[in-house]
Amino acid sequence: MTSSNDLLALIRLGQPMTLGQQLKLTLFLSIPAIMAQLSSIVMQYIDAAMVGSLGANAAASIGLISTTTWLFSGTCSAAATGFSVQVAHAIGAGDMQKARSILRQALVAVGLFGLIWGMVGVLISGSLPVWLGGDEAIRKDSSLYFLIYASFLPVFQLYVLSSSMLRYSGNMRIPSILSVLMCALDVVFNFFLIFPSREVEWGGYTLWVPGAGWGVEGAALGTGFAELVVAAILLWYLCTRSNDLKLTTVRGRFRPTMMTLKNAVRIGLPMGIEHAVICGAQIMTTVIVAPLGIFAIAANSFGITAESLCYMPGYGIADAATTLVGQSYGAGRKDLTKRFAYITVGMGMAVMGIMGVLMYMGAPFIIGTMTPDAEVLDLGVEALRIEAFAEPMFAAAIVAYSVFVGMGKTIIPSLMNFFSIWAVRLTLAAWLAPTMGLKGVWLAMCLELCFRGTIFLARLKCVFRK
Repeated sequence: MTSSNDLLALIRLGQPMTLGQQLKLTLFLSIPAIMAQLSSIVMQYIDAAMVGSLGANAAASIGLISTTTWLFSGTCSAAATGFSVQVAHAIGAGDMQKARSILRQALVAVGLFGLIWGMVGVLISGSLPVWLGGDEAIRKDSSLYFLIYASFLPVFQLYVLSSSMLRYSGNMRIPSILSVLMCALDVVFNFFLIFPSREVEWGGYTLWVPGAGWGVEGAALGTGFAELVVAAILLWYLCTRSNDLKLTTVRGRFRPTMMTLKNAVRIGLPMGIEHAVICGAQIMTTVIVAPLGIFAIAANSFGITAESLCYMPGYGIADAATTLVGQSYGAGRKDLTKRFAYITVGMGMAVMGIMGVLMYMGAPFIIGTMTPDAEVLDLGVEALRIEAFAEPMFAAAIVAYSVFVGMGKTIIPSLMNFFSIWAVRLTLAAWLAPTMGLKGVWLAMCLELCFRGTIFLARLKCVFRK
């Protein structure tokens, strides 16, 4: 049976590929990538459900700073992508020595970035809930959660770098397996750290279960410890076992060169700025939602987490798109670059369209597993059902953007994201929220995602018309 490695070799060797082989390779890479993305959001979902059981205040304390954690996490991903795309191009061109050299430089440069970014997070953790306009009742827990999150950010940065290097080299299986492991570890750590010692009925027996009883802070520590374990395993595998990138066979320098840094900045900086701008807009959305009350904040947070179950398959296919387009582009295969771009975008829209239908029908169950509060449940269900209509066009924007990332062309797509979310979403949200409440905020989001998908499809057609 033909493996993904065999099919990727056809790209690197300049061999012809049939449409069936292209579709098969896209599926080979997309399925484990989707599983990895889903396990990641399941971890957030479990965190939200466990913390949600503690009450609306606990849920709102995490919801208040969730967009800021995405800002920090997203910039870490952009830093890693700046180097990982270069590795994909080098592998596509068959230059494994160059790929390993870029990896060595990335370990130093990106590692330092994660350390500095984590220190920034620690420094602002005390003031952040106040800046976001959070209710005084939730500020302490919000601040402590973000402090712990920021302390683990250097670990998260190495996790993201190791995972993206393996994925863009064509190895989706190992990051997917370890993402599932991280989800399982998160559940275990949360179980013992969030809740106090208690008696649990199981199989007709009463068991005493030890627990730290740290609540919101326990959720942050549970996630951090899970990241630490998985980051260590991923880094070990990348450097000692990866067929394309292991560093144990040939020695080299780890000092970043000006050329590699320049290329990393060219690719990663627009992504980082774009993500910062988008998350800044999401933070502004949080500021718009905050005056609507604790129930609205909690419902908004749960709605965002629940919607992620729908769009994570799109991000999984987007990972495959970056790998396939990146290696095809690096190999100079313009024909394959175009075909993989259209295949992945079409697949993403189809999958997320189906997920949108499921999200609409299952909204009461999805939100109901995260909160017992009736008012939060009603608001969350209404928000999810509005958003379900935007999922296919959201997929178009997600996957098309990743196609451009694979080609190393990130400036214009980043500007498109910036314009869409700031000029369309925030304007509409600020206009609709005072009269429609949380429903108005999510209606603005739905309309903006449809607009964004449309302009990305137009851009994709324009790029490949040349």
